[in-house]
Amino acid sequence: MASSSLWQRFQQYFLRYDDVDFSIDISRMKFGDDFFDKMRPKIDKAFAAMRELEAGAIANPDENRMVGHYWLRNPALAPNPDLRRDIEETNKHIKAFAADVHSGKIAAANGKKFEHVLLIGIGGSALGPQFVAEALGSSADPMDIYFLDNTDPDGFDRTFAKIDNLLSQTLAIVISKSGGTKETRNGMLEAEAKFKVKGIPFGKHAIAVTGEASNLDKYAEKNEWLTRFPMHDWVGGRTSIMSAVGLAPMAFQGFKIDNFLAGAAAMDERTRAHDATQNAAMLLALMWHYAGNGKGEKDMVILPYKDRLALFSKYLQQLVMESLGKEKDLQGNVVHQGIAVYGNKGSTDQHAYVQQLRDGVLNFFVTFIEVGKDREGAPFEVEPGFTSGDYLQGFLRGTRSALYDSGRESITLSITSVDEFHVGALIALYERAVGFYGSLVNINAYHQPGVEAGKTAATKLLELQSEVRGQLSKSAKTAEEIAHSLDADPEDVFHALRHLASNDPAIKTSKGEHAGDDKFSLAK
Repeated sequence: MASSSLWQRFQQYFLRYDDVDFSIDISRMKFGDDFFDKMRPKIDKAFAAMRELEAGAIANPDENRMVGHYWLRNPALAPNPDLRRDIEETNKHIKAFAADVHSGKIAAANGKKFEHVLLIGIGGSALGPQFVAEALGSSADPMDIYFLDNTDPDGFDRTFAKIDNLLSQTLAIVISKSGGTKETRNGMLEAEAKFKVKGIPFGKHAIAVTGEASNLDKYAEKNEWLTRFPMHDWVGGRTSIMSAVGLAPMAFQGFKIDNFLAGAAAMDERTRAHDATQNAAMLLALMWHYAGNGKGEKDMVILPYKDRLALFSKYLQQLVMESLGKEKDLQGNVVHQGIAVYGNKGSTDQHAYVQQLRDGVLNFFVTFIEVGKDREGAPFEVEPGFTSGDYLQGFLRGTRSALYDSGRESITLSITSVDEFHVGALIALYERAVGFYGSLVNINAYHQPGVEAGKTAATKLLELQSEVRGQLSKSAKTAEEIAHSLDADPEDVFHALRHLASNDPAIKTSKGEHAGDDKFSLAK
C-alpha cells in the first residue's frame, strides 16, 4: 500500500521537459496537498518580480543596476538595442579570437601555438569556469586550463610548478570587473613576474575580462595585451558564467558555447511558465521554502552522481549563499536569511557523510542529481549483466530510499548527459530558482553587502600591519606596547606581528608564558 501511495505521489509531482531532456521529482518532499494554494500570493509576487527583472527594472538598488544575466543567452530579451548589440558582438569576438588562437594565427611570443590557459580570478570569476572545465573537459581539448583563484603564495607556487615549462605556450586570462580585486591583482602580478623570469613578454600572452575603463582595462591597454573582453555592470559575478567570464575560457578549451547558451535559453523558456507545478525553477524555490520554513532552517545538500559534476556543489555555494545570505529584507527588517549549501558526489558520499544524513541530526534536505548516460564508450560488465554505471544508479536510488525511510526528504533532478547543453540548463535552472526564492522570502538576491564589509575590514588590517612593522626595532616589545603607541587593538597587533615574524627572518619572537607576554624585535 505504501509503495502504491508513493507511486501516485511520484506521478503527481514528477515534472519532465522532454525538449530539454530534464526532469525534476519533488515527490519525496513531504509538503501537504494544500501547500501550493497557501503559497499562491508569494508565487504570484515572485513571477511578477522576475518579469520586471527580465524587462530591465533596477533589481539591485544598492548599485542602481539592472540584473541581466538572462539576456546573455537570449540577447533579443535585452531592454534596448545597444545592450543586445554588446552581447552579440562580444560573443562574436570571443569565437573569432578563440578560432585564431586554435589555428595559430594568434600565437605565443615564440611563434608557437598556445596550448595552455592560465585563468586568474576569484569567486564568480573562477568558480564558474572551474566547474565547467571539470564538467566538460577531456584529453582531446585543444587547450588545457589552470587556475590562480586565491592570494595564497603557496597555492601560486604549486600551480607555477605545474606549468613552469609550459609558460612559453600559455595564454593568461585575467578576470576582474573592477580591476581592483586584490586577490586577482596579486595573482596577475605574480604571473607577470614568472613570465618575465622566463624572458616571455606577458602582454603578448595576456587577455583581460573586465569592466570598461576599469584599472585592469587601462593596465591591459597600456601594456598592449592581446585583447580585452567586457564585463557588463548589469551582470553580477556569481551569474557571469554566460558572459565573457565563462565563454572565453570555454571557447579556448574547445567547448561548444552556442550549445551551452542554448541549454540555458531552453531552461529559461520552460521556467517562465506561470503555472508553478509546471515550472521547475519555481518548484525548486518552493521546496527550499518548504524545507526551511522560509527561514533557511535546513541545509541544502547537493549530491550529483557523476564525477564530472563534483564541483557543482561548490559552484552553488556561491550562487545560493551569496545571493540569499542577507541580514535584512526589502523593508529593512533584520531577518538573517540564507540557505547553507554543501555536498560531495555519489557514491563517494556513501562512504563519507551519508551515515549522518540517515541517522544523525535532521537539519538538511538532499538534492540528488542523476545523469542517464553512463559513459561515452562501450559498456563494460563488472559482473554478468551489470556495469559500473548500474551500480552508480543503484546506489543513488538506494540512498534516496534509505533516506526517505528514515524521514529524510529529497529532490531528484535528472539529465541525460553531462554536455554543454545540459550544464547550461542546470545553471539556468538554479539561477532562476535563486531569484524566485529571494522574492518568496522578500530579500534582495542581487547584492552582497557582507562581502564588501569583509574587504573593507581587510584593507584596514593591512594598513595596520604596515604601521606595526614601522614600530619594530632592536628593542623587544609586546603587542600591547606597540598597540598603545598606535592606539590600536592589541589582538589585531598581535596577529599582525605573528604573521610578519612567520615570513620575515629579520623579525624575532621571544615567547612568554601567555600570548600577551610574547615580545617582538628586529634581529640585532
